[in-house]
Amino acid sequence: LASEFSSEKGYTFVEQLHKVQCMLQDVGSNIATPLSSAREAHLKRTSFSEKPVLELEQWIDKYSEQLPPLRAFILPSGGKSSAALHFSRAVCRRAERCVVPIVQAGEADPNVAKYLNRLSDYLFVLARYAAMKEGKEEKIYIKSE
Repeated sequence: LASEFSSEKGYTFVEQLHKVQCMLQDVGSNIATPLSSAREAHLKRTSFSEKPVLELEQWIDKYSEQLPPLRAFILPSGGKSSAALHFSRAVCRRAERCVVPIVQAGEADPNVAKYLNRLSDYLFVLARYAAMKEGKEEKIYIKSE
């Protein structure tokens, strides 16, 4: 959904989102192939390296440099692309919480959890970037009294 909304706006980061979607297939393959019981051929085919994590970090830096400093918590807002990216981030965080126990049990590669962690940061930065590019205001969190 985030990719589709962003594509309609002509954002160049849509190619990165497509790459992320493909990488998430690899994440799923790694999680579905228990390290303790899978055959060697399956383990080799579903291994997950640190390279995608490092790539996400480069992307995060690229977009973060273009954003104004964050001075308060923000709510999902900033137009359809931004809101969809914020929603994607929430889903990603939930997936990360589910994957951490699998990694801690030694059944999935630790880079899978690192990837999901960095992916949520990337989606947050992209959401802010999309809001800025569209000239949409980010709604600030206000603590209830």
